[in-house]
Amino acid sequence: MVACAKRIYVAAVAVFFSASCLPHEARAWGDEGHMAVGLIAEQFLTPVAKSKVDALLESDRDRLTATDIASRAKWADRYRDSDRHTTMIRYKATRQWHFVDIEVDAPDQDQACFGHPPIPAGKSASEGLADDCVVDKIDQFWAELKNPATSAPERLLAFKFLLHFVGDVHQPLHSSDHNDKGGNDTLVVYGRRRVGSPLHGYWDSTAVKNINNDEQELAAALVERFGNRKSEWMSGRAKDWATETFEKGRTIAYNLPSRRVRDSNNVLVYHLDREYEDDAKDTAAEQLAKAGMRLAFVLNDALDPH
Repeated sequence: MVACAKRIYVAAVAVFFSASCLPHEARAWGDEGHMAVGLIAEQFLTPVAKSKVDALLESDRDRLTATDIASRAKWADRYRDSDRHTTMIRYKATRQWHFVDIEVDAPDQDQACFGHPPIPAGKSASEGLADDCVVDKIDQFWAELKNPATSAPERLLAFKFLLHFVGDVHQPLHSSDHNDKGGNDTLVVYGRRRVGSPLHGYWDSTAVKNINNDEQELAAALVERFGNRKSEWMSGRAKDWATETFEKGRTIAYNLPSRRVRDSNNVLVYHLDREYEDDAKDTAAEQLAKAGMRLAFVLNDALDPH
């Protein structure tokens, strides 16, 4: 903490501290991206699955978000953070479920998933171990949503976690790590910015907003642009998607320009050039579209298996 504090200047204390001195934060895609994933998925649901999704949404009385599919796609972040500054029970229990930190220099998904621990006997997926990864949680909640014997409350939780986690696993810095907490400890500047900020945050929000910062318009544009890829992309399992996304992290997100500069606080940071930003924009667009279609694939399989 002392070492981290030395890098903080008064003008940037709040932002830098929250992003870099706390554990790996997991707000993949930010609100706009997650909402777009939900809206994209809605376009690829079968009629039967769509009817069951609507029923699940209608049955939900939780007030952490609005009850439409786009808003519920943000729910897992809101749930995690709902007691972050009080008891931290939900925060500690679910924080690591949002990512799989596959190391760039020694990729090992099994290790990044803590050896794939089973759900404790007699427990549901929502009561699983805190030390688990997004790959396992997608598989666990997918199985629960598909199982007609799952209780109604757990079924609803499984649905809401899936809405979010399928988006998470497609964010390159939620499926890769370079000993920097998924890019949280790597500082960058770009555009007219002069104060370094975490690379992770750039991919969460800026790369998405560079496409379109309105989730409705973003989703519509991505459906139009990538809709013809649905037969190719609506397949696989979470482990496959994580491996694919890891490659995007390794070859694109962590392919940082060689140029480093001093920011306005005299901190040495990477300067993201136009080529990097264009690659990030294109990659974010493709990953969001994949996430939306694959979310629909999961929901169709679980709710309309025939």
